[in-house]
Amino acid sequence: MNNLMNLSKFSDQPISTQILLGLLKGYSRPYDKIMEMVNQGIIYQLRRGLYITTNLVSTNAPEPFLIANHLYGPSYVSIDSALFYWGLIPERVFEISSVTPKTSKRFITQNVVYSFTHLPLAYYPLGIQSLPLTETQTVLIASPEKALCDKVITTSGINLRSRQQALDFLVEDLRIEKDQLRELNIREMLKWLPVCPKRSSIKILIEAIAGL
Repeated sequence: MNNLMNLSKFSDQPISTQILLGLLKGYSRPYDKIMEMVNQGIIYQLRRGLYITTNLVSTNAPEPFLIANHLYGPSYVSIDSALFYWGLIPERVFEISSVTPKTSKRFITQNVVYSFTHLPLAYYPLGIQSLPLTETQTVLIASPEKALCDKVITTSGINLRSRQQALDFLVEDLRIEKDQLRELNIREMLKWLPVCPKRSSIKILIEAIAGL
């Protein structure tokens, strides 16, 4: 069996132990073979049960957002990572931030920080988009509107009490352009209010955007 050739078919995706066991079904001790491939630098262990191939197999690699989706799930990319991806905030972020209905968690793998912040299950599935990054890689990411709501909800100490305070947070702190704010779908955001954490802050946020 040509392990490298078989692995190359999965080089653009995180690989589960189950997939590896399928590829190694001809081995009497496949788990030992998996650890051997890790030690040889053929595959890299992201966490227990999840791997990616290295350059020894292929130059193709999964995008960090796709790794985040697989690293801890269910989850979707959001907060600063999504805000930057959609072009709402100007500063590049070096931590991949996601939201999950599970317990908050943090991973550091391949010198990349992946953070997962808990939000309630009733609110979690709203405003998620399935976004194709490449022909073979599709990720779950917050819409611009959901990412902004998630940012307000997950930022400690942010409790919006007036439209002016909301605008100061958006324009001065986050440095989002007013023209970009005007393009947001506030009708969709209003639908989330019944199950939204920090409901009063999100309501004021919507009102501030609507008044632009």
